[in-house]
Amino acid sequence: MAFNKTTGVNENGKGGTELMAARIFKDVNQSLLDQFQIIHSRFADVELDPTKKKILVVHDLPQDSMYDKLANGGWEQFDKIVFVSYWQQQMFNAYRGVPYSAGTVIRNAIEPIEAHEKPTDKIRLIYFSTPHRGLDILYAAYRELSKEFENEIELNVYSSFGLYGWEANDKPYANLFKQLRDHRHINYHKSVSNDKIREALKRNHILAYPSTWQETSCLTLIEAMSAGLYCLHSSLGALPETSFGMTAMYDYNEDPQQHANQFYSELRTSILLYKNKNQRKAITKRLANDKVICDFHHNWSTRKLEWNNLLKRLLN
Repeated sequence: MAFNKTTGVNENGKGGTELMAARIFKDVNQSLLDQFQIIHSRFADVELDPTKKKILVVHDLPQDSMYDKLANGGWEQFDKIVFVSYWQQQMFNAYRGVPYSAGTVIRNAIEPIEAHEKPTDKIRLIYFSTPHRGLDILYAAYRELSKEFENEIELNVYSSFGLYGWEANDKPYANLFKQLRDHRHINYHKSVSNDKIREALKRNHILAYPSTWQETSCLTLIEAMSAGLYCLHSSLGALPETSFGMTAMYDYNEDPQQHANQFYSELRTSILLYKNKNQRKAITKRLANDKVICDFHHNWSTRKLEWNNLLKRLLN
């Protein structure tokens, strides 16, 4: 992995961390940025600049060994630690002893996806995240549902560790990827650019995301909500906070088989709702309202102002 020695950003990656870092470096007031060293996650790999104020933006889980040096007062080397959710901040307080006063929460955000009309020929499901976040559970459920609904549904999968430049990590999922490619009602695309994902979301109806990973925030969910998708996902990690409870969320289950059974049932219900024209009309109207709320709370134009305000406060 090639990490920038100043920012900690994975220079080969195009995931959520890299997207948020790029937005900060591009859109936050440059005269303010020049007075700070903003480090994203991997501060152990970074050469700290003694002439600048230092901010650590935490994107990952506190159990990650890269945060060992935050414990026992290690957090004091930063002027502020930025968390991407309140859930994440609580976890760092519990696992690493980072005081609440040492941090602040600035959530991830996006440029809202423009309004559009969805196709009506079939019901399209989408998954666009790395494969270790529940793709196997989705495939198991969809494989059975495709027998029941046959040509009425389609699954589009955009998934691989190539998003982070970690192609070697795809090897354990080679058989799963082959099953996806071989299924006649699944389109497997590997990883693509964020611009292509945003266009694909306009052609899909349901985010099928049986997340088995403790998300600290979730750009996948935010973009899907902004695109007016019916979002079906587990309640693990910060997903309830990210969704504001507006989505089709179900209780996470640690047992893989029980989780798969539950997701199958939830996804089947979602498809049946979309098959009913009256219910689909009502859902579409509700999702349009949810999009307004999502775009208000997860809007980058607001978030960059929060970043500017934080930097100004730290300089005073």
